[in-house]
Amino acid sequence: MAITRIGPNQSINLASNITGTLPVANGGTAITSGFINGTATPGKVLQVVNAHTGTQVTSNSATYTDTTLTASITPSATSSKILVLVQQSFGKSGADTYGNIRVYRDSTEIGGTIPARSVGYDQQTTANYIGIGLAYSYQDSPSSTSSLTYKTQFNNNQASGTTKVQTDSGQSYMTLMEIAG
Repeated sequence: MAITRIGPNQSINLASNITGTLPVANGGTAITSGFINGTATPGKVLQVVNAHTGTQVTSNSATYTDTTLTASITPSATSSKILVLVQQSFGKSGADTYGNIRVYRDSTEIGGTIPARSVGYDQQTTANYIGIGLAYSYQDSPSSTSSLTYKTQFNNNQASGTTKVQTDSGQSYMTLMEIAG
């Protein structure tokens, strides 16, 4: 194969004069644009949905109650993962009172229950509305391209005193990120 030098004002017809496979640049990968053959690259963030609420909800029951923190997302592929990030304002009054938070995708609990006593106070703390911020993250694999609704629920695990979310004008936030699978 002969190599021809090209002058400064000359061009090459890439469609007819170049054959073979181009190598990947040093330190690079074959994944540079986020898509390979029209398919999203694994790990790429495809969409982000944010929600927040400041509406207070209280509980005096061990039965779980929906909070007003909810967000919906429609994945673009069944292989996508949904990264769920929650910052939930939570509080309680009185000794022997604590609660739990859990996250649902539609009617399915995901990621397990988060006992509030493990992240900010215990049930023996006597105070009038101790407020804390619960942080939660979970990577969900819903295998769906239908609209999915994520929400939080909470309870009062001792049925004494009161637990509440969005305490004293507190705000709670949820972020959903679709990650290409």
